[in-house]
Amino acid sequence: MFDPDVSIATARLTLRPFGPQDTTRVRSIVESGVRFLPPGAPAHVSGIAQWLANGVHELRRSGQGLHLAMTDVDGVIVGAISLFKTSWSAGTAEVGYGVHPLYRGRGLATEALRGLVGWTFETTELRRIDLTANLDNAASLRVAQKAGFSWEGVLRAAAMEDDGPHDLVVFGLLRGDGRAPANILPRTELRTQRLLLRPPVPADAPELAASAADPFTQARTSVPRGYTEEHARAFIEGTERTRIRGAGIGWTAVELETGRFAVNVDIRDVDWNNRSAEVGYMTAPWVRGHGYAGEAVLAVARWLFERQGFNRLQLRTAVDNPESQRVAEKAGFVREGVGRASLGGEDLVVYSLIPADLA
Repeated sequence: MFDPDVSIATARLTLRPFGPQDTTRVRSIVESGVRFLPPGAPAHVSGIAQWLANGVHELRRSGQGLHLAMTDVDGVIVGAISLFKTSWSAGTAEVGYGVHPLYRGRGLATEALRGLVGWTFETTELRRIDLTANLDNAASLRVAQKAGFSWEGVLRAAAMEDDGPHDLVVFGLLRGDGRAPANILPRTELRTQRLLLRPPVPADAPELAASAADPFTQARTSVPRGYTEEHARAFIEGTERTRIRGAGIGWTAVELETGRFAVNVDIRDVDWNNRSAEVGYMTAPWVRGHGYAGEAVLAVARWLFERQGFNRLQLRTAVDNPESQRVAEKAGFVREGVGRASLGGEDLVVYSLIPADLA
């Protein structure tokens, strides 16, 4: 059973059971229509007293979990976090959380999650905590990663919501796991003499789609044929998920003077054991011949080598794409050979860059 008087202190929060003293705050939350309280919370103010006296505590009384309020230094409820689906025989439980919309973006969910996880492993014999989040909920995915949970897989169409089925990402944390976040490349901006490299945003979709749908790009790369803004939006969303998984990162490079879209650059196939990765890029047709792609790739390479401790960056391009080969060579990459049938049966020229090449 869980302690009915649990109180977990973190740097900015206290996690503690809901009680009658929360009537006024819960009333304001219910009346505002915001949704972050635990499952079973009243939809109407008439149900608040019963919920605070009994309903919110039923999970703990059953031995299957507990619902806790996240309160700030002033005692204001800013969120809620729960353990549920507890199996004492298997040593497992699941965690869920929600933060009031006015308090999101401050790292409170991550802080609360770390606090509850630490308390659970210290005071119980549970050995594993599960966490699920919608695949399209990048904020919740980041919370799980920052709290040290491992991305274990995707359950397709596993969650049904008002707008239809959603894929669910399954995360897990074991008692013996470290609490530090898993390997992940940090979101960052890079600057060159002419470019700003920043994380991709949905507003980039029209220019990204126009670049990918350009006849030259279609002929020289493996981007989907008939590329649309829907493809572009899916690519941009997928870039952040790839980063959260620790498998890569992406940037949109824009001209410093005009802010105009110039190049898409992405890192993929990250090997953390050997600190190596592959880079890819696509230049907008309206800025071809300016040398932007090589400038952007070189900035990314320096960042990987000097700030992230990487040892090797690979670049592959089609044998019949001399323009892309010139980008690689101007950026200092060394040609290593031809990888036969590397992508869809197509031969690719393999280049590499290592820190010594930039010395």
